[in-house]
Parts: sequence; C-alpha cells; structure tokens
Amino acid sequence: MSENIEKTRCLIIGSGPAGYTAGIYTARADLKPVIYQGLQPGGQLTITTEVDNFPGYPEGAQGTAIMDDLKKQAERFGVDTRWGIITEIDFSKRPFKIKADDGKIIMAETVIIATGASAKWLGIESEKEFNGYGVSACATCDGYFYKGKDVAIVGGGDTAAEEATYLSKLCKKVYLIHRRDELRASKAMQHKVLHTPNIEVIWNHIPKEIIGEKKGFAKNVNGVILTNVKTGEEKKIDIDGFFVAIGHSPNSEIFKGQIEMDENAYIKTIPGSTKTNIKGVFAAGDIQDHTYRQAVTAAGSGCMAAIDTERFLSANL
Repeated sequence: MSENIEKTRCLIIGSGPAGYTAGIYTARADLKPVIYQGLQPGGQLTITTEVDNFPGYPEGAQGTAIMDDLKKQAERFGVDTRWGIITEIDFSKRPFKIKADDGKIIMAETVIIATGASAKWLGIESEKEFNGYGVSACATCDGYFYKGKDVAIVGGGDTAAEEATYLSKLCKKVYLIHRRDELRASKAMQHKVLHTPNIEVIWNHIPKEIIGEKKGFAKNVNGVILTNVKTGEEKKIDIDGFFVAIGHSPNSEIFKGQIEMDENAYIKTIPGSTKTNIKGVFAAGDIQDHTYRQAVTAAGSGCMAAIDTERFLSANL
C-alpha cells in the first residue's frame, strides 16, 4: 500500500499565539502553510480565564476567545489548520519528512516549531480544580486581578522570587512558600525578596490543599493548607490567589536528537532571529523563550519566524 504523502512549503507545528501568527504571515506570503494544532489547540492561553494584557482587547477577553480570533484570522488567509499531533520527524535532509498521528506523511520544505512550553504543577487535585479560578502559573498574566489582596506563591528559584517581587507591588501581602530553609534564587533576587516588607517567606512547607468556595460554576480560592516538611504539622493561611512558580517544561521531546537545545531542552535560536542550527527549521514562542513567556512576545516571534521562512525559501528555491 502506498504511503499517504503530501508536500508543503511550510509546516507549522503548534497553534498558540506563535503558531497562528506564523500562519497569518506565511499565508499572506502565499506559502500555503499547514498547521498541526497539537494536543492543546490555542496553547496555554486556553487554560486561562480573563486576559487583560493582550493588545487589541481594551476590555480584556477570555484566553480561548483570543485564540479563536487568531485561528479565524489565520484561516481567513487560507491557513490549513488541522486537529492532530506530529508523531515522527526527520530533519536530516530537505524536504523534511514529518509524520502525523493520522498516518499522513508531510514532506515540508520548511518547518516552524511553535509547540510552546507547559507550566510545571504541584500535582495536587485542588490545584486542578481551581486552575483559572484563583490558581495561576503566571503572575505577570494574572497578578493584576489580585490588586490589594493577599496571595501565595510556591517556589524557591529565580522565577518564584521575581514573581513574588512583582506581586508585592500589586498585592497587600505575598506569602512565598518554599520547601527548604533557603532559596535557590540568585543572591540579588534573594535580597529583594527578604527585604520587601509585604513578602513573607514560609520556610520548610509544602502546599497540601488549596481551599475555596464553589457555587454552581463559580469558584474562588480563599486559603491554602500547608504541611511542615520537618514536623508534619499543618497550618492554614487565608489568601485570595495562589501562584505556582516551580518552572516550565518546553514541549520539545519529539525534537530531541534532531535539533540543538539548551540544557533545559529549550530549542536554541540564533540571537535576533528564529533560525535554528538546521537550515529551513525555525522556532518561535515559548519553545525557544524561557525569559518572557508572554502571549504577545510569542506572537511577535511567530511573525519573525514567518519572515525568516519566507526569506529562506526565496533564497533557496
């Protein structure tokens, strides 16, 4: 039986702000891009609720609504968006051989990787239950909703320290929960945290359960139960919001051994571009950005990847 093979000038893997923006730009350049949306069409923004910091939405909007708008805009220009995931890749030569979960084999002249990154979670059931309703993995995204309120953030590295400091400028009180008796953050960040009056570090504790109210479809967090890792004793603190800052994992597993990555498995790009070490393969969004991790910066890098792709094809075809 012959293989189910198709050819494309541009394959985009992933469908968050980076993937859809890359689709808009490549489609307008008449590259007829194909997007495989992945397991989470729309990316991380679809698991948030209200988004107030994405340009063009003066009243704010639901994350899912923003991504629906981006998808519709991409499809308006003829982007072929597909439900499904990529299961195998071969970057050893062009055109690149890519296999999807429906069995289709795509021979792509160029590939834009926009698979993003996923927040690491604690793994407790109540964290899932209140995710988007008082539980967040992005202080920069959601901190504004807790202006003048009490919040907790869990973690001990630079990200947790930076986000605690950010929240301290908005919130009345910030509890930084850490399982050890010293932070892993840089000395400069530790100094900031320990000398900010409204940040209280709760040492040697881990969250056991996030608690809150549920009325129909409405939910809100009002506290967290902590366990002392040394004594086993429990205590409750009253909070309005709970932030998890224990890191992110780039969704790059399928590309390992095929493309250059850093020590944390983020795909490396040439500074000032979205070019990878493989000619014709580009990376955009959180898959290559462990610094900013914002929807708007992901969209911007999706635009860059599209322009890099168009220029590559013009020079090589």
